[in-house]
This record gives sequence, C-alpha cells and structure tokens, in this order.
Amino acid sequence: MSEATYVVFVPKAKRDELRKILRTEDTGPLAWRELRSWFGSEFYFSGPPVLARKAQAYVAEWVICG
Repeated sequence: MSEATYVVFVPKAKRDELRKILRTEDTGPLAWRELRSWFGSEFYFSGPPVLARKAQAYVAEWVICG
C-alpha cells in the first residue's frame, strides 16, 4: 500500500484546539505530527493517499472558515 504526506499550516490561535481534537479522536491509519513555529504550526498528515488528502483539505477549510 502506498502512503502520502500532506501538510497544512495552522495559525497559533488555532493550533491548540486542533491538537486537542487530533489527540482525542481515533484517526485510524492516518498518522499526524506537528512542527511548531513562531506564528503557528505545520501539521503533517500521513497515510493512505486519499485519506491524508481529505484530512489536509478538511483542516485547511476549518482554519479558513472557523
């Protein structure tokens, strides 16, 4: 099975909330990691390509609309 990794930038104001959500939810075959920076964090989603892409798209929309 192939794997893909997608990344999304989350501003500092929202990264704690996203981290809390990801820690409490069962992400199944999807793995995530966070790389913190001064203005926010990059969240990397790795796993099956379709699932990783959907997670990245969902989080990107959540950042913009939320």
